[in-house]
Amino acid sequence: MADITKQNINDMSLTWRHYYIVAVASLGQLIGTAVATVAGVIIPMLNILAHPELSTFMQGLIGCVDLIGIAIGSVIFGSLSDRYGYLFFFRFCPALILVASLISIFIPNVAVLTVCLFLVGLGIGGEYSLDSGYVSILMPVRYRALMVGVTKTASALGNILAAALCFWIILDTKNPKDWHSLMWIVAGIAALMLLLRVKWYESPNWLLNHGEKEAAEKATEDFLGKDVYLPEPDPQAPGAAPAVSTKQALKKQNESLFSFIINNGKRVILSGVPWACEGLGVYGIGVFLPILVMALGLQHVEPHEAEILHVASSVEITLWISCIMLPGFILGLWLINRKKSITAIQSVGFWLCAATLVILLLSYHFNWNKWISIGAFMGFELFLNMGPHLITYVLPPKVYPVETRGEGVGIAAAIGKIGAVIGVFCIPMLLKGGGASLVLIVSIIVMAAGAIITNIYGHLVQDNEKKQGSNQ
Repeated sequence: MADITKQNINDMSLTWRHYYIVAVASLGQLIGTAVATVAGVIIPMLNILAHPELSTFMQGLIGCVDLIGIAIGSVIFGSLSDRYGYLFFFRFCPALILVASLISIFIPNVAVLTVCLFLVGLGIGGEYSLDSGYVSILMPVRYRALMVGVTKTASALGNILAAALCFWIILDTKNPKDWHSLMWIVAGIAALMLLLRVKWYESPNWLLNHGEKEAAEKATEDFLGKDVYLPEPDPQAPGAAPAVSTKQALKKQNESLFSFIINNGKRVILSGVPWACEGLGVYGIGVFLPILVMALGLQHVEPHEAEILHVASSVEITLWISCIMLPGFILGLWLINRKKSITAIQSVGFWLCAATLVILLLSYHFNWNKWISIGAFMGFELFLNMGPHLITYVLPPKVYPVETRGEGVGIAAAIGKIGAVIGVFCIPMLLKGGGASLVLIVSIIVMAAGAIITNIYGHLVQDNEKKQGSNQ
């Protein structure tokens, strides 16, 4: 029986320890978008050096190779963390990112960069399957969705920080040959992540689900203080997950990926496919935003000026557009805190993204003032981060029970990144084949598809919450 003088982790108020947990976990989201932003700036710098410029295939590959790593890493590390625990992989992932980024700095070669970005992506994929797991487990029930959303908000800071540092480095060097210096941004964030995770602990829920009650109690106290306890699920409570032995848990986790997807088909669709649609906006448009800015003629430099200054101007506009991401996340978090349906927020966000892209397309087609186009771009980022970008991260932990949450979230992240990979890889080809107009038309269709799928399967979140009760 729990000590009545202690606080139940599910019912307690937020403390400074909760905020620290969120801050450390959210660095995985920050570095994910920072890498995408850095890659998007490196590509036009490499185009200046290459004669002729990089092929559309190589541009797409450099832009999406870290996303391929994320897709693979999220499944691998998600499944391994369900089996062997969260802690080791929570430290291993930033270490992998740090080593890979340093190699790309000291061996400035396009082939080496491509391999290193893949390895960086593997580490980020692990982050995506672990950070939401830690946050959702350690937060009080009434704050879980909100604090998982706060974790995702750090991705906006990643865009802003990386764009600002890239702009500063380019203006400082004014030399495209220094493209590899931009990877110091990634290395610095990874080093901070690793340092902050030296003093960290195993997931209490993972320990409890594997029959290690005393270790779970100790981990809970280490995270939140000695006056806090983790309640055991009541096997008689409606929707409570049945107690399982370590042997049974491992047997369940040894099920094939194919079987998991078949048995959770609708959950996989809801948690993964809109994430894939959102991935086109966050990564497809996000990675090539400096190039799209130039393709739309939005940069403010004279045509005869040095090419590196065109890149610098496009990065500056990218920074302006990136700054609207944070207000978008804040608006989304406010809606979550007001207990608005997360699937409704996601659906409306997708539709508004499509509408702003229609305005951007019309502005480009009819040659309206460039500030209308920049405003439409900002509107797109506002609604993308208010809805799809935020909610596709919050939603998967709400769909899967805790015993398969790591794998479920990992699969959702993998599908999301597959969509992002396709988007990033295809955008240079779309630009070459039909210009900025074709990119915008395809993006409008994808945003609408995300809204439709969310509308069809959104009821699964409410269904799962009813089944899981307070154990969700």
